[in-house]
Amino acid sequence: METIHKIGRRKTAVARIYLTEGKGNITVNKRDLNDYFTTATLQYKVRQPFALTGNEDSYDVKVNVYGGGITGQAEAIRLALSRAMCEIDEEHRVVLKPEGLLTRDPRMVERKKFGQKKARKKFQFSKR
Repeated sequence: METIHKIGRRKTAVARIYLTEGKGNITVNKRDLNDYFTTATLQYKVRQPFALTGNEDSYDVKVNVYGGGITGQAEAIRLALSRAMCEIDEEHRVVLKPEGLLTRDPRMVERKKFGQKKARKKFQFSKR
């Protein structure tokens, strides 16, 4: 099996993954997964596509991720891994699709408008 390259995005985070056969090592920005994502919730999010498809110790993953915050980065990695699992075996799609792991979350930060305090909040109105 050659290396599979996939891209996942969430908010402003962009994750590029390189999937090869191996022992289940996940490296994020040249650091171990547990060092990069310290909370168990984020580690679970990254490993979720492997857990659902039953491939926890089958593949090594190298990840380059930038932009956004740590939650957005974890979800971007999850999307990229889900796409890679579907490329390996089309049967994985049946498992991942109902969990919502193949959907690119389109929600982005709304831009600030001029003449306003924030995106929707206005400056205080004074009648007199």
